[in-house]
Amino acid sequence: MTMHTFVSFVRKNSANFIFYLSTFLFFVAFLLISLALLGNNTLQSARFSVLSVGLLLAVVALGGVLVASLLSKSRRAIQQCEANVERLKEYQRKHNELRLALDAHAIVAVTNARGVITEVNDKFCTISKYSRDELIGHTHSIINSGYHHPDYFHDLWETIAGGEVWNGDICNRAKDGSIYWVHSTIVPLIGANGKPEQYISIRADITSRKKAEAKAQTMALHDELTGLPNRYLMRDRLAHAINSKESQPGYGAVMMMDLDHFKEVNDTLGHAAGDELLAQITNRLANTVRQTDTVARFGGDEFVFILDYVGADLEKATINTNKICETLRLALTEPYDLGGEQVEITPSIGVVLFNSKYDIAEELVKQADIALYNAKESGRNQVCFFNPEMQQEVIEKALLVRDLRQALDRNELELFYQPVVNKHLEISGFEALLRWFHPKYGKVSPDKFIPLAEKSGLILPIGQWVLEQACKQLAEWSKEEHKKDWRIAVNVSAKQLTQDDFVSTIEQVLNQTNAPANQLSLELTESVLQENIEQTINKMNVLRKIGVHFSLDDFGTGYSSLSYLKRLPIDNLKIDKSFVDDLFDDQSDVDIIRTIIDLARILEVGIVAEGVETPEQYHWLLEHGCTYFQGYLFSKPLALNQLDNLSLDTSLLETGN
Repeated sequence: MTMHTFVSFVRKNSANFIFYLSTFLFFVAFLLISLALLGNNTLQSARFSVLSVGLLLAVVALGGVLVASLLSKSRRAIQQCEANVERLKEYQRKHNELRLALDAHAIVAVTNARGVITEVNDKFCTISKYSRDELIGHTHSIINSGYHHPDYFHDLWETIAGGEVWNGDICNRAKDGSIYWVHSTIVPLIGANGKPEQYISIRADITSRKKAEAKAQTMALHDELTGLPNRYLMRDRLAHAINSKESQPGYGAVMMMDLDHFKEVNDTLGHAAGDELLAQITNRLANTVRQTDTVARFGGDEFVFILDYVGADLEKATINTNKICETLRLALTEPYDLGGEQVEITPSIGVVLFNSKYDIAEELVKQADIALYNAKESGRNQVCFFNPEMQQEVIEKALLVRDLRQALDRNELELFYQPVVNKHLEISGFEALLRWFHPKYGKVSPDKFIPLAEKSGLILPIGQWVLEQACKQLAEWSKEEHKKDWRIAVNVSAKQLTQDDFVSTIEQVLNQTNAPANQLSLELTESVLQENIEQTINKMNVLRKIGVHFSLDDFGTGYSSLSYLKRLPIDNLKIDKSFVDDLFDDQSDVDIIRTIIDLARILEVGIVAEGVETPEQYHWLLEHGCTYFQGYLFSKPLALNQLDNLSLDTSLLETGN
């Protein structure tokens, strides 16, 4: 061991060294004192010297122990101080790291007890667009956006002034006027007097989240295509308009608008064109209605308008609402440009007025819908106001549809047959006409229940039943010599014709009943030829090949393209009863009938006149080339068991001569 190492060792272990040395001196002192006390009395002076040295060594040893103890305590104190210094340094390091992290990720501000800003970090300056000098010395009112009610901040100050931490979202306005949102945590620093001396505000930027929430809310309450309020927001605003009648007397209005024949735009030009049309209509609506009114897209091509105030009394409210509707109707009937295609479309509008806080939103919408239905039933492109009789009619129709659903199972439906005769007054066949005998209402008019069956979709099972019954009857007649040539005409609806399995259904019924296909005639109206005409022609051609005949019913009342008409595999054109009725009163009806007869000759098809009720009508039609006749002049529709007693009045032939 070198001297330097020894010295270093002694320094580090001085307390221990002195303690051990003192212990050794105590031991030596003890020996000397013992020798002095136990030695020979003759050496008195020597004993005294030894005793003195021993006591001196004992004192020195005691002093060394005390010094060692002091050094040990001092050493421990130094070590404690050094440890505290290290801990302080570690705390300072962590504090700096925490502050750096906080500055990097949070918006921090410190204020005094009065709320005056005394310190801000860089992120506060960045988001607020204010410099540090512009912020310090001011309160947070410098960034107040005005979004929150004053009570909001009153509650905030009440919380933190009471020494409690406050958490919440705050909308602020930056120096450039932009809005930003922060989630704030404000911590009060309590002084010796138990009251806050400072406040530390730690904020996080939540602007993106708030924008996402606002967008989600907008999407939830607005239509994606048009940006208009959807039915959920519409109901909320309607409820508000109804409640306002307590403080704002007078009438409001709910209008429901539907676009006439909108489906044709989708079918012919595509759904993208339909969407573009809805967008253009939305723009026109925005420029037409009042700022205080609500326009909502109810779904599809239906729109709902909520007019908070349209007049103080019923008469003024009706007049004003009608003016608004007419303005809308005229604005929307102007042509639209859809990718170079000029499209015209008209609206039908149903209106209901309200003036009581006790009105029910759902009922008002339902009543406006009923009025809309009547507007469309009245010819479309019209405005119709709701009245209670309409609702009663709707209820009656709903009950009738309910009963119609059970009519087949209850055997309430029956086929009647009206004969079709040739120019010699010989029966060539019959038209099968459906009749419904209701257990409560008796005989229900076909004009009443057939449209309901069409709209409800019940026409499909009912139409299937009619076809089956007619084919069964054809199979029976085919076994009788004088009836085997009779043909039965069955009316086919547009819904039936558009079914994918229409052809296979006809073939299946013919096979199951063993009915002769060439004795079955299917009657189509012109309206069914306005949709999917190519598919219709293909289906007709398939059935024509197996012998099924076709007639075009109510000809002249609809719209038939001559280019398509010449391609249709039809056997007969049927002149509608409305033309025959006014044959001798309206020259235009005469001209129309002549044109239809001439067209039938050109197409080389038969011609059937419906609704012939007088001998004069029959003879005129016969003279002008009509080949087949049907009407009450010959027979009313008869039940099956009445056909055997059917006899025609052949005296008409003699009258004609």
